[in-house]
Amino acid sequence: MTVGGHGVGPAWTGTRSRWLRHHRVGEPRLRLVCLPHAGGTATAYAGWPPLLPAGVELLAVQYPGRQDRLAEPCETSMTALADAVTDALTGRLDLPVALFGHSMGSAVAYEVALRLRDRADADVVALLVSGRRAPHRRGPAPLPLDDAGLLASAARLAGPEAWAYDHPDLRELLMPSLRGDHRLLDAYRPDPPAERLRIPVTAYGGDCDPVCPAADLDTWAEVTDAGLETVVLPGGHFFLREQEAALLAELRTRLAPHLEEVR
Repeated sequence: MTVGGHGVGPAWTGTRSRWLRHHRVGEPRLRLVCLPHAGGTATAYAGWPPLLPAGVELLAVQYPGRQDRLAEPCETSMTALADAVTDALTGRLDLPVALFGHSMGSAVAYEVALRLRDRADADVVALLVSGRRAPHRRGPAPLPLDDAGLLASAARLAGPEAWAYDHPDLRELLMPSLRGDHRLLDAYRPDPPAERLRIPVTAYGGDCDPVCPAADLDTWAEVTDAGLETVVLPGGHFFLREQEAALLAELRTRLAPHLEEVR
């Protein structure tokens, strides 16, 4: 059973590292690296593999401080987190890579894309971001990091773990990673990019998202020279749960040209 991302989780295939949960396919042609939201886990993407195109392997990132990494401290800076994810991908860059992140994961995906931009062994073909404005654009005031403030936000956004916060034992497991991730985000204040990405960016959002209004998705145009497309689906901040089938259908179309390129 998985409770708020802290249970056993899905049966990932292939060799597991501390950082990556790998779902292998028979003849891989592209790897989709997925990064979860604040307080989230790799299990957020457990339902995606059957909905992806043939030839796409999924690598879901597992941040420390949760699930089977519960005993590890959360990362305290975006620099350390993005460096660690990038290091974990070394050895798995023999195929083209697309990066997908939701909310906090969008910022992590962007930072990983920056780190892979000039590496000869990396072919990042797309940055796919969701539920967050471009990192250098300041958002709403930081959340209070006390329990009351974090719980109120979790209830308002109705994320996949929201119900678990009503149970004291589960709440005790969930709060450290939720607080640690928000503390990391509060300290993350990047400057506008001095050098833009050279890959296309697609920004996804919900039409009723109180954290990232649909218009804020346009800010991602400021981080790339290869063009931005925005896709708005019905729903709130966690529209990707409510609209999983529609989102994955769009991703299949988005990734298809890159699969053709490596045939």
